[in-house]
Amino acid sequence: MTESSGGKPPEFQMPDPALVSRTMAEVAERGQRIVQDFLKRQSDGTGNPDPLNIGGAFMEMTTKLMTNPARLVQAQMGFWQDYLTLWSNTARRMMGENVNAVIEEPKGDRRFKDDAWRENEVFDFIRQSYLLSARYFTSAVNSADGLDAKTTQKVDFYTRQFVDAMSPANFVMTNPEVLRKTAETGGSNLLKGLSNLLFDLERGKGKLRIRMTDDSKFKVGENIAVTPGKVVFQTPLMQLIQYNPTTEKVLKRPLVIFPPWINKFYILDLRPKNSFIRWAVDQGHTVFVASWVNPDEALAEKGFDDYMQEGVLAALDAIEQATGVREVNAIGYCLGGTLLATTLAYMATKRDNRIKSATYFVTMTDFEEAGELGVFIDEEQLKALEEKMGKRGFLDGREMATTFNMLRANDLIWSFVVNNYLLGQDPFPFDLLYWNDDSTRMPARMHSFYLRRMYQQNDLCKQGAIELLNTKIDLRKIKVPSYLISTREDHIAPWKSTYRGTQLYSGPVRFVLAASGHIAGVVNPPDSGKYSHWVNENLPASPDEWFAGATELAGSWWPDWHRWITALDRTMVPARQPGDGKLTPIENAPGSYVRVMVND
Repeated sequence: MTESSGGKPPEFQMPDPALVSRTMAEVAERGQRIVQDFLKRQSDGTGNPDPLNIGGAFMEMTTKLMTNPARLVQAQMGFWQDYLTLWSNTARRMMGENVNAVIEEPKGDRRFKDDAWRENEVFDFIRQSYLLSARYFTSAVNSADGLDAKTTQKVDFYTRQFVDAMSPANFVMTNPEVLRKTAETGGSNLLKGLSNLLFDLERGKGKLRIRMTDDSKFKVGENIAVTPGKVVFQTPLMQLIQYNPTTEKVLKRPLVIFPPWINKFYILDLRPKNSFIRWAVDQGHTVFVASWVNPDEALAEKGFDDYMQEGVLAALDAIEQATGVREVNAIGYCLGGTLLATTLAYMATKRDNRIKSATYFVTMTDFEEAGELGVFIDEEQLKALEEKMGKRGFLDGREMATTFNMLRANDLIWSFVVNNYLLGQDPFPFDLLYWNDDSTRMPARMHSFYLRRMYQQNDLCKQGAIELLNTKIDLRKIKVPSYLISTREDHIAPWKSTYRGTQLYSGPVRFVLAASGHIAGVVNPPDSGKYSHWVNENLPASPDEWFAGATELAGSWWPDWHRWITALDRTMVPARQPGDGKLTPIENAPGSYVRVMVND
């Protein structure tokens, strides 16, 4: 048994028999319902026992490894040599010697933050033993010669998933913090954890849907997404929100934002203190935002062309009616940025010049190196996904959320397993994680097109390879000034991939790289004092060359963007209120589309 941080052994409390009895009765009753519900839902499956095609990838990797047995033996010898050193060091430490660790976890790995992982000889041995094994497994699979890039990526990804899952921090008997909590509470933490597990299985209708935050503490329109405004226009695919001004004069050109429809727009309006939307309004922009619908089976046949027609182009028409101004500045976030670039290429062919500047938040237009999401893109997986979507008419948002969570499994899966199920604690209220869990569905036709034509075939960056609205798409025709903001630790849209856009657009381009990841690096208000950003006026073909010549600046990139966009046109006009123009407000922001959840 480990000691508490104060050096005293924790007091051991005997289990409460009544509590145990009640909990187990509840487990039996709830468990039966969960199993019945799960079995009922299995009729929706594809019948493919390996839809991710993991088995084939690992079989190929094993075959390649066996062609060079000497290298494998060498790796095993190195592993055992390190392991024997660890045994020796542990024995010496138990006899009172000071010894150095054989291996340490990477900086930022929070799984072993409890002091006992280092202060207690047994748990220090467990920790280092795991780290040595993890290093051996990952290096062994990465040493296989002759694998194609996609298979190598898939094997590496799923090996890391396995290694992460087997961390001693994830098990009761090898986690000192959990053992200490169990002793202190008489095991009630494990009973509470079991109750939490059942609750998550119930909310997932038989599939585990881990709670990351206390959902009851948040409500859209009440304490998140509260920037005042009105829905002034809508189509079957989106509601267009116009926000109330906070300045007497505003920039003449309105600003319209197209978020991704993989998630909901209020990532840009979580709280007043970190809302990009509110900040932009305060800088004198007339801000419009597309709030996308959460589609059901009725919208199964909506495609990427419909998102152009009923999204971007419809919004431009509506903004002109609302403000009397034809020219706008536009922002696209992630998939919304891909849509913006596609629509701009279409508009260039049609000589439609209403969008005068384009800002791309973490946007890929060249998918050649799409990062770890590429693990999920191959013919076998796409066929299985299309079969599943064909039965429902959409991709379930929870499946998409699980995919994104797997990219950061230790932070977004296993940390909550330990907190909720082993420590028996309720998740902490956190607005960002509430948004992350508020997932959306994807129309079957649109999603299949997006994955196949952009991710799998990388057609968007090829001249005329994609045709939408009877027009061949060529991104090189985009001549408007473009601002690209990417983030250095982005696992979803890797910055070296988004940088490729600088070589595609024909107009003036500014590329800025922010610290942190896909969300935190973008949603980084100036007052937070967090995260730096890098700038470089030159745009060489190589992203590494760009970074080598870049200058790091402290703080948020938002002011840099504002200086850039106002330099294009500083003309000011009296502030515009929603409803001043030809459009009658429909309802208050944030509207009704955003309130539809995947369970509705």
